Order: sequence, then C-alpha cells, then structure tokens
Amino acid sequence: MSEQQSEETASATSGASGPASGASGDERPEARLERAVRAAEQALIEFEIAVETFRVEVENFSRLHHQKLGPMYARLDELDALIAEARAERSGDAEDLRLAREARSLVMPMPGVDELFHDWMGSDGISDDAGAMLTDRPVRPPQRVRPTEEVKRLYRELVRRAHPDLAQDEAERQRRDAFIARVNAAYGRGEEQLLRELAEEWAAGPAAQAEQRLSESEELYARLEWLARRKELLTVVARELEDSAIGAMLRMAPEDPDGLLNEIAEQLLAQVSEKEAQLAALAAG
Repeated sequence: MSEQQSEETASATSGASGPASGASGDERPEARLERAVRAAEQALIEFEIAVETFRVEVENFSRLHHQKLGPMYARLDELDALIAEARAERSGDAEDLRLAREARSLVMPMPGVDELFHDWMGSDGISDDAGAMLTDRPVRPPQRVRPTEEVKRLYRELVRRAHPDLAQDEAERQRRDAFIARVNAAYGRGEEQLLRELAEEWAAGPAAQAEQRLSESEELYARLEWLARRKELLTVVARELEDSAIGAMLRMAPEDPDGLLNEIAEQLLAQVSEKEAQLAALAAG
C-alpha cells in the first residue's frame, strides 16, 4: 500500500465529517451529519480494503521469501559455523573457540521449525525444490498466490456490499462479520471462483435493509468518533506492515516482487560461493 494511497484514504475519512457542500440553508443539521457519517463509513471501507490488500501481499511475499531463500540463508549460517570452527581448530584461541560455538548455535534447529516452514520442508528436513536452490538442478518456481486484479476487484465489491460497518442492527452486523471473515480467507488464498460463489451467496441472501432512519445527533457524533478511532487503528496497522522487513522489501519492487526474489537469490548464491571458497582455503592451509 503506497503512502499516497494511505494519505488520500485517511484524508477522505477525516474530512468526511465536514458539512456537505451545496446543502440547502434550511436543511436539518441531522441530515448533513448523517451524510457525513455515511461518507466516513465508505472512506473507512476503502481504507480497510487497502490495508487488507497490502497485508495479504506482505504475508504471501513472506511465504515465498522463506520458500525460495530460506535454504540459502541456512547454508550461509552453516558455512559461517564451519569457517569459525576451522579457524578455532587451527588457532586454539579461546576467543576463536567462543566465536565458533556462537556461530554453531545459530544453525541449531529451532523447536517446531518443521511446522513453521512445512510448505518447503520435507520428511528429510528440506524439500527437493529447496535443496535444488543450492545445486545445479532446475527449481520449480514457488506457487504464486498473490491476488490477481480480478480477485482484488471481486474482493473490493464484496467488502463494499457486505461490510459490517454498513449495518447498525447487531444481528445484521454479526451476519456480516461472519461473511466477511470467509471473504477475507478466500481473498488471502487468491481463490477467484470461491469469491464469485460468495458474491452469488450474498446476492441470494436476505434483502438489503431499508434506508436507515435519521439518527439522533448524539448517536451520529458517537458513530463519527468510532470511525475516527478505527481509522487511527488501521493507520497504525498499515504503518507496521510498511515498516516491517518484508513490507520494506515488497515496496522496493511492488510490480515485480518475483524479480526481486530472484535478484536476492543471485546475491545469496554469490555469498555461498565466496564462503565455500573461504572454507576450502582454510581446509587446504
């Protein structure tokens, strides 16, 4: 999610509380306030869509990053430990021995690593595709699960129609919450067909509620305050995503993240070759 997109959406949310332009002078204040609430709700929905889209992109890029580059990072850690151990064996120095133990501790398996990285770990600890990254064997490209433009379009339309913030009745809000949870799950997996089925399910569901009656001013102001707090929370979430290591990497090449992964892989392979040569020199000496 770009900073400009965040700023524009946030601006729309905060600015929605002002009086509607062109309103007639004798219009009831509650009517203008109600329009402001609806505008703020729509702006918040757009902001939530942008944040959720970026969250999915960061999550999927993180998975692909681990799948493709994890074995190379592990190999580099192993080489660092081997080099440190070779130096300690040659020198017998206490500091070299300490550094060797420290380097070796970094490559010890962490509890639950098989579960954490089950999508690229095999029964022998590493999958064929992961192992191939360190050999000359061809590697299958990691599965692309980032949402397509059509998936994004379907998701955006569903959220606009079914977002819980569009309902004030508690029962209807709960129904929308449950439905949107299913929509978010399908979107995260990039399942276009399932999103289409969910759209049909929503269209065949209970008829849209009638236009909400004019609320009391106190209720409308309370609603605006809730929307403002929700926007602030989403802004924090968006900032955390953008400032994360994976988010920062993704922002470097938003149009070609696969190309960025390939570039990093080439750099890591070069480091692997350099360290292997360093280790061979120590062994020969």
